[in-house]
Amino acid sequence: MDLQRPIIRDFALGSLISIFGIINLKVFAMKISFNDIPGQSPLYLDYLYNFKKVAKYYIKDFRNEAIYEPHFKDVLSKYPSDRKQVTQTIKNQYLSKRISTKTSQNIKLLEEKNTLTVVTGQQLGVAGGPLYTIYKTITAIKLANLLAQKYPEMNFVPVFWLAGDDHDFEEISSINVINNDNKVEKITYSVEEEGEKEAGSVGDIRLEQEIEDFITSLGNALRPTEFTQDVIGYLSSIYQQGRTIAESFSEMMFKFFDKYGLVIFNPQAEDVKRLLVPVFRKEIENYRAHATKLISVSAGLDEEYHAQVKIRPINLFVNNERGRYLLDPLENNEFRLKRKKVKFTKDELLQLLESSPEMFSAKCDSSTRLSGLPFPNRVLCRWTS
Repeated sequence: MDLQRPIIRDFALGSLISIFGIINLKVFAMKISFNDIPGQSPLYLDYLYNFKKVAKYYIKDFRNEAIYEPHFKDVLSKYPSDRKQVTQTIKNQYLSKRISTKTSQNIKLLEEKNTLTVVTGQQLGVAGGPLYTIYKTITAIKLANLLAQKYPEMNFVPVFWLAGDDHDFEEISSINVINNDNKVEKITYSVEEEGEKEAGSVGDIRLEQEIEDFITSLGNALRPTEFTQDVIGYLSSIYQQGRTIAESFSEMMFKFFDKYGLVIFNPQAEDVKRLLVPVFRKEIENYRAHATKLISVSAGLDEEYHAQVKIRPINLFVNNERGRYLLDPLENNEFRLKRKKVKFTKDELLQLLESSPEMFSAKCDSSTRLSGLPFPNRVLCRWTS
């Protein structure tokens, strides 16, 4: 195994510049069952190999290809007929970039009534975060191409959802690599905390001088290969002091995947938050019903497997100059910012939503629901680990 570790290490970092040749290669490999791989959850294994046991928790069985086309048509029939607003929002996000012909074509395809999307996404890990960010993105691109071949009367566009509203800085601030001694080494981007200020959305955080130390530590940890200098140089050019984490992560993904037509989408933009107002409003008005349903499903999962998420009364945050605060419902249709004395009536909160939608964001585990509003989702390559 030690002999293979440098190969894994180079594949994870050093080969990022050339990794995408995999997309065009035919790979011949033995089939390995996830049952034979340690550490897999029972729920995941039943989803793969015993779907009847978990069918009540999922809408569709991905193995049953007979349902694909009817499902596609059902999604398209429920999606708003006017797609220009979403497409224009994406074009606005690409104004400063010279995009590939493939990406330009895919953005135009989003206006077509017969276009579906294959959406994936991830928290914005420094230097790309975990390797499965890359794997999921390749999967979305490959799946979109495969479906377009099998169903030529429809279009399929791969989309990457930048999960920048997440506020868990600790989760995205480090990466693990195989170092020059063939040992796992954790490289962390750490900055001095600002007193009692609440953590805000990580996508908005501006990188500080310590990012240079992070890149230097990363370069020192890696065994020199033909890729190392280029990768470290490239990361240094985009992860720079003063840039936001979202800007740097987005540019990295653009560099790697633009030629393959991946549409990178930033849901933190103000015009996107305006599109998401109906979802936020529905959560404010119906949070009790949503929470009750989630508790019921979570209890069933906990009995058979394990609870998947921690259930909150409401799945919305409010952002202000002091940070990102979870909403807590109170009696008499009132809400409060968690651990703060700031209160809103229901009407005041809805008015704030209408006037300043950019102040609102959802929990990370609500991202799949949010992505279904601006995009006609065919499938989600999940961004939870």
